[in-house]
Amino acid sequence: MPGLNAAAKREESGELLQAHATVMHEVLAHAGSMALKCAVELDIPGIISSHGGSITLSDLVSHLDVPRSSSSSIRRIMRPLVLKGYFIHDKKLDSYRLTPLSSVLVHDSPTSLATFVMGMLDINIAAPWHSLSTFCRMGHHKGSSVYELEFGRSVWELGQEDPEFSRLFNETMDGDSRSTMKALVAECAESFEGLRTLVDVGGGDGTATRVIAEAFPHVKCTVYDLPHVVAEAKPKGSLVQAVGGSMFDHIPRADAVFMKVVLHDWVDEDCVKILKLCKEAIPSREEGGKVMIVDIVMDAAGAGAGAGQREVGDEMKTETQLFFDLTMMVYMGGKEREEDEWKKIFRDAGFTDYKITPLGLRSLIELFP
Repeated sequence: MPGLNAAAKREESGELLQAHATVMHEVLAHAGSMALKCAVELDIPGIISSHGGSITLSDLVSHLDVPRSSSSSIRRIMRPLVLKGYFIHDKKLDSYRLTPLSSVLVHDSPTSLATFVMGMLDINIAAPWHSLSTFCRMGHHKGSSVYELEFGRSVWELGQEDPEFSRLFNETMDGDSRSTMKALVAECAESFEGLRTLVDVGGGDGTATRVIAEAFPHVKCTVYDLPHVVAEAKPKGSLVQAVGGSMFDHIPRADAVFMKVVLHDWVDEDCVKILKLCKEAIPSREEGGKVMIVDIVMDAAGAGAGAGQREVGDEMKTETQLFFDLTMMVYMGGKEREEDEWKKIFRDAGFTDYKITPLGLRSLIELFP
């Protein structure tokens, strides 16, 4: 019938338009990331914060390092960020207010992610993504990365050779560490009970280690990383000491070995090797020995739940975890893992039991010998 045919055509046309809109949104999504990077570079969240959390566009432009003629550009950059919830725009006053999202982008905030934004969106760091298809065509060799294909050396080798890159990398990780560690010590305090000593393996400049030491002063903490990394560690004070070495050769003895976002950098065989050395470094479970891993466990929150049971935000969490997995392929050659994949690694390394506590995008895995 003509009416039914017209309705079918309208439905088909609607589906086509929706498909076009979805693809265009994905292709142009980087514009939102670049607007966010621009706002952080210009320190817009910091300026708004210093003015009590709210400022007119006119006053904002006057405090930015930009000419007055850039006012319209700043307005256009702020529009998608307002839509995404980073700022609230009062149209009547033409003013902008901070939200919880932009509050974590204030540079001097103790939980700031500003350095994470700047590091991950740095032009040189972003370049390897354009070689992802070339990497696939060449075939994947275990432990290799798109970054190595692009630059002929690993991220770790570049960090040893280039102090500026090493600084940028550590600052990027610091931004992540501050937020994650604040939540960890608040929500998983019981996991640190009974510990006397802890070694943070791959702990960078010690940002995470210091959060643990300050929250649990009864625990003697050591940050353990490559010599050139710990050489740049911030003042350690009496609570934290720094030791240089390779986690593939030796791990200092302690009641607990702590590793934050370390194992996802490596293939399974390397993880097993590292964990075997961890097992040698800790006492028995009866004596309090354990390994504490902060890493993504894919679908740790809401895994297996039906559509009506999943929490709001689960889809975004899952998507972000998948983005992290691709990031590991591009930069490190490692991967994010589901629980079954973690379980196999733990078993191969000789551990008998583990406990998973979801922690936002990541989880705390307590691994027992």
